Amino acid sequence: MTIPPLSLSVGVSIKSTTGCHNFLQLNADKTEVIVFGKKKDIRRITTALETKGLKAKNTVKSLGVFIDSELTFNSHMKAITKSAFYHLKNVAKLRGLMSKQDLEKLVHAFISSRVDYCNGLFTGLPKKTIKQLQLIQNAAARVLTRTKRSHHITPVLRSLHWLPVSYRIDFKALLLVFKSLNGMGPNYLLDMFQLYAPTRSLRSLQKKLLVEPAVRTKCGEAAFSCYAVKLWNQLPEDIKNAPTVGSFKSRLKTKLFSDAFC
Repeated sequence: MTIPPLSLSVGVSIKSTTGCHNFLQLNADKTEVIVFGKKKDIRRITTALETKGLKAKNTVKSLGVFIDSELTFNSHMKAITKSAFYHLKNVAKLRGLMSKQDLEKLVHAFISSRVDYCNGLFTGLPKKTIKQLQLIQNAAARVLTRTKRSHHITPVLRSLHWLPVSYRIDFKALLLVFKSLNGMGPNYLLDMFQLYAPTRSLRSLQKKLLVEPAVRTKCGEAAFSCYAVKLWNQLPEDIKNAPTVGSFKSRLKTKLFSDAFC
């Protein structure tokens, strides 16, 4: 049976074959299949897979990230929210037992790390989805500074020098672009980017602009290859031309901090 060429992702757990060298086999008990595409095509492919003894799932977990067939990341957001607030509740019990500095370390270790984990996948997600992560960050800031819920959270985040979640996502996306363009990223990311080369000698040649891919759908605009390129082209030249990763991160954070709170 021929399956139409749609996007197919398989989560696989691999183990070495006993008694054989350099041979691998699939672990059937840990193999999961998820299909991405239009709903009608997903149903057709799912039916075809069932005839082969494979059952496609709506949501799979890969490297700690819950991925659903529609790429909404709703299941992942629920899991992060549940875990983060559980740990935040325990951290809040320690406020009177340690300094604010040590308490902030706990917040970053148990809360911020979960909010930031794999946030490069969240480029282009709707604001209502990102808001769930922002609520976690807001709650952590209130616990750390003992700020009441009735008080505005923006001055609190500014005083802590915490970038809002949406800006942290942009920071990660731009950092990946910088590393890729400077030979410090994987080839599969570098292949997504093409430097803009004007037909004539123009000043734009010195701006390190990237070619923006043509897309027709919102899903296409949310793709990393499109979203990250648009962000990159909007950066000032001094940030894009930073000599080191450290200086790039410092300059970028300063700009994003200014955009977020000014």
